[in-house]
Amino acid sequence: MNRRTFLKAAGAAAAFGIKGIATANPASESPSPIARKSLVARHKMVFKHPDRLTPVSVGNGEFAFTADITGLQTFPEFHQNGMLLQTMAQWSFHSTSDAHVYKLSDTFNDYEYNGRLVPYPSGDEKGGGFGDGSPAAQWLNANPHRFDLGQIGLLLPRIDGQQFSIEDLADVHQELDLWTGLISSRFTLVGNSVLVETVAHPHLNAMAVRITSPLVENGQMGVRLRFPYASADWLRAADWNQSERHTTQVSIDHHEVHFSRQLDGTTRYQAQVSASKQAEFATTGAHEYVWRGKALPTLEFVIAFFPDGDVSNERLTSFGQVSKASAQHWEKFWMSGGVIDLSESRDPRWFELERRIVLSQYQTAINGAGSLPPQETGLVQNSWHGKFHLEMHWWHAAHFALWGREDLLMRSLGFYRKILPIARETAHRIGCHGARWPKNVGPEGRESPNRINPFLTWQQPHPIHFAELMFQARPTRETLAFFKDIVLETADFMASFVIWNPARNCYEMGPPIVAPYENNFQERKTSKNPSFDLAYWTWSLGIAQIWRERLGMSRSEEWDHVRKNLAPLPIRAGIYREIEQVDAGSSGHPTMLGALGVIPECGKVDRPTMQKTLDYVFKSWPHDDTWGWDFPMMAMTAARIGRPDQAIEALLMETTKNSFLGNGHNYQQDILPLYLPGNGGLLFAVAMMAAGWKDGPKTHAPGFPTPESGWTVRWEGLRPAL
Repeated sequence: MNRRTFLKAAGAAAAFGIKGIATANPASESPSPIARKSLVARHKMVFKHPDRLTPVSVGNGEFAFTADITGLQTFPEFHQNGMLLQTMAQWSFHSTSDAHVYKLSDTFNDYEYNGRLVPYPSGDEKGGGFGDGSPAAQWLNANPHRFDLGQIGLLLPRIDGQQFSIEDLADVHQELDLWTGLISSRFTLVGNSVLVETVAHPHLNAMAVRITSPLVENGQMGVRLRFPYASADWLRAADWNQSERHTTQVSIDHHEVHFSRQLDGTTRYQAQVSASKQAEFATTGAHEYVWRGKALPTLEFVIAFFPDGDVSNERLTSFGQVSKASAQHWEKFWMSGGVIDLSESRDPRWFELERRIVLSQYQTAINGAGSLPPQETGLVQNSWHGKFHLEMHWWHAAHFALWGREDLLMRSLGFYRKILPIARETAHRIGCHGARWPKNVGPEGRESPNRINPFLTWQQPHPIHFAELMFQARPTRETLAFFKDIVLETADFMASFVIWNPARNCYEMGPPIVAPYENNFQERKTSKNPSFDLAYWTWSLGIAQIWRERLGMSRSEEWDHVRKNLAPLPIRAGIYREIEQVDAGSSGHPTMLGALGVIPECGKVDRPTMQKTLDYVFKSWPHDDTWGWDFPMMAMTAARIGRPDQAIEALLMETTKNSFLGNGHNYQQDILPLYLPGNGGLLFAVAMMAAGWKDGPKTHAPGFPTPESGWTVRWEGLRPAL
């Protein structure tokens, strides 16, 4: 935030009588403009051979298309055991038929809570796994599921009846130009050069391709479009073995082809293709179609997808139209918002950290900036059936507010308003006030049953944190009105959920409860007082009180009493532990670090104890067992307690789940080859390290080591964290 922007925001707040604007440190911004185009250009994606883990995607937050080394989805089988090739949209959800008409109440089991029995949807209590083994739980977990809209690949020539494989491509060179959003894929096939240019529209569910090759001109190469059935698999969004369960109706208008799709007689959507005028169109199989451009030097192909009844009035007629719109969009994206330049640093690690920062901005923009909270794998491929996790929403998207791109964050926050009635019902079911937010959820807002999801509480304050981040960016009456019910009803639930323990003279959280790492789920009936939750609830109830004052309301005595009297953070052997009642072990997410890092100072954390805890995690924690967002969480904690050397060490720790692939994705494991919470967490951490945080040191880049230590940090357009 520059000085003019800050003064304008502060003036608007004063005019409304609004309190609590975080102060920026304008002197910390770069004294001269950063050459943004050069910075972005030095991190463009370049690939010279096929890699099952590095397909590239184009998209806009609502829609994404993921391509292999040919620039299209030509060799999907090559990526079957890597990162999948999918075409996905925020709206592309499907449910299989439900002859039993399962309801969430079919998975209820009674748990003792605050002296009474209350129902939680924990599924099959006697079965194995996580309680999702019963027929009702299985169906409710798998539905709705996100589906693949269609596969778009090159139609390759055949030699002696044999199809070419990806190994037959020679002279491969693929680039994704981040400044324009254009993928250029060059290769040679049987001595013929091929150039495939691929791009997505910045606002529509559409992509375009232009193919230039002698193989196009002689009619041997074209474009192939295939439509799959929706898969209810945990991982895969397409089922290619159920052709009888979906229908495709085709209508042709000159060089445009319209497809009406129907799955199970319930899910409907449309696809519209505009190809080169002289292109030849043919049906080659069930739900399979091809375009050839014989006698044409190039073949253009533009396809747009629409939910049923939502066909856009904007007609896409050419590759040039889409690529021009994309170039304008991405230049505006990179020229606005925040930027961090590390190129003057002497520490040799600067380039890799800057690469991760740039590519994470791209990947979160196309995968995590839509109208729904993103799934952990975004719009690239499915995980958890394509559903999203609201405890991960903060890690995906909170950084947008610090990077001056709050518009991208705001897109998904309306989801909380949409599902507020369901969240109220969830709270009231266990005898609480306000609204309790779900964990694993689809667009309809119903939580998914098992022995973990319904018992997590650390996601409850996220909407309050989002609201405060948005208020810092937009201190207006409109912001207050938008988030009013979300903030107040979240706080109402939090204050009513805790249990007063007269013997300890404090409020406790649980039982039943599952801590953020989730490995205490077997002891959920006796567990209580997770460290992260205690600190987060203390801080967010304080923020909710500020919101009451901004809204002209009096402070809630109940909220203040709870906030001031929550149980202390559990300590064993002189370090903070994840949860009090059981020993959750020393592995997985070290979430107790987030009590001062992700969460600002709340009065519950002893800094020397937190430093000792951080040192313990660095020295003794099994880092191969941690996850992508744990490393930026460690960095945030290190920054707030004045250890920037540890912040850098955490962000660049060499371990599998902290690796960032050539396409910028945060790899975790075979079934989770990308993990966007790691990208979003990195962006939040580095913005905080560069621009600082409220009530933090008023020095340049307080979370980075000094120039004397080898780090020179230039930044523009960032906001401080809370």
